[in-house]
Amino acid sequence: MRQLKIPAVFMRGGTSNAVVFNASDLPRDRARWDEIFLAAIGSPDPYGRQLDGMGGGVSSLSKVCVVGPPTRGDADIDYTFAQVQVREARVDYSGNCGNMSSAMGPYAVDEGLVKVSGPDALVRVHNTNTAKIIWSRFALDGGMAAVDGNLAIPGVAGTGAPVRLEFREPGGATTGNLLPTGNVADILEVPGCGRYRVSMVDAANACVFVRATDLGIKGTELPDEIDANPGLLGKLAAIRIAASVAMGIARTAKEAQERAMVPFVGFVSTPQDAKTLTGETLKGTEVDLTGRMMSNGQPHRALPLTASLCMAVAARLPGSVVFDAIMPGGNPASEIRIAMPSGVLTVAAAVNKLDGQWYAEQGAFYRTQRRMFEGNVLVRLAPGRGIS
Repeated sequence: MRQLKIPAVFMRGGTSNAVVFNASDLPRDRARWDEIFLAAIGSPDPYGRQLDGMGGGVSSLSKVCVVGPPTRGDADIDYTFAQVQVREARVDYSGNCGNMSSAMGPYAVDEGLVKVSGPDALVRVHNTNTAKIIWSRFALDGGMAAVDGNLAIPGVAGTGAPVRLEFREPGGATTGNLLPTGNVADILEVPGCGRYRVSMVDAANACVFVRATDLGIKGTELPDEIDANPGLLGKLAAIRIAASVAMGIARTAKEAQERAMVPFVGFVSTPQDAKTLTGETLKGTEVDLTGRMMSNGQPHRALPLTASLCMAVAARLPGSVVFDAIMPGGNPASEIRIAMPSGVLTVAAAVNKLDGQWYAEQGAFYRTQRRMFEGNVLVRLAPGRGIS
């Protein structure tokens, strides 16, 4: 079995890594993409390490992005995100990755797919997974996307040049509706677990939020503590499955279980002192909300950016589980500081009522990105299988 060389770039976007392909270097038949992505990342791996590929054994390091010419007049590029499962031979295209979104504009500029000039760039990114537009703003250095800067983001060592991501009209990215059930909060019947008050919100990616106290926990637990609590993992998985059906994402519990990426499931609690992964103590008086999220069944070591944007939108909906947990008396137009395992993430969300219905105007945050390797990724495909 010979190996095929495919041009690719290995990039960090926020707190994620991905192999990035130019669409022109992949087969025209998208049904062929899965086998290439699985081979490139090193899945399935029963050991959970992906040592025979470019993945890193966790969901945030098991990703592929594809960039090509735009199919919409209000965009400069199309961007398709693929979440590659670690232990299973499965690729999920049902949602977007906010962290890797921060690398797509810089990739397009550095590859010459988008022509820019001056000190700054604006690249309008069409995410094909959600049919949403993201404006990516970043500085240029010698005509290329800037890398050096003073922005530090929790979960990434060092600093980098800021990329401002503006998710335009993020509501309904997965289901077509900001509030898929029509309610800011619902009592969700979860087979085998009971009834939970949850908020099911769809902004940037569909999410279901539950109160930490209803799960019998504090809300400040770190990823290793969550992983070591099979009862909690079971409850969160069951809530996610029940919410998927309630939101219309899946028709059955079996289908919801197979569609692992969305909805994301997480728990929130009021601001409180908490330890981070580095041992630092976050002061509850310096944040607005405490949040934790699961990603493909694993506790995220930071927060998925699309889920954090959805959390910020939910925080602007009176009566939601997230709204009830946020620090009272804050300015509804100000940014929201979310305490998470890696530190504090600041997110802006503009939510208003339009014709009597809640409407998410936009959400924004800053990330850093870096191109780390460029060349060819070598993949092993079945005999006779080429790229054309």
